[in-house]
Amino acid sequence: METKKYSSYAEIERDLEILNLEKELYYQKMKLSFDKTKESLVPSKSVSFVGDLYQKVFSGTYGTIFKMLIPYVINWLINRKRGN
Repeated sequence: METKKYSSYAEIERDLEILNLEKELYYQKMKLSFDKTKESLVPSKSVSFVGDLYQKVFSGTYGTIFKMLIPYVINWLINRKRGN
């Protein structure tokens, strides 16, 4: 890289301002990238909705019945005879 020669302080100040703006731009890009990565790792609202739905379905009387039937259904699916 070649050394730049300045003829006034105004040129130096202008280049420093450009460098500071570039630095801020790169910082904001990095921050945005970090936020997008964080959002992709955090469970979305749909996952929490499924969890809430699961909790509502499996609570109370119906939930008790479902919890009792699930092992029988799984056992039936495993042991059923396969058709031709």
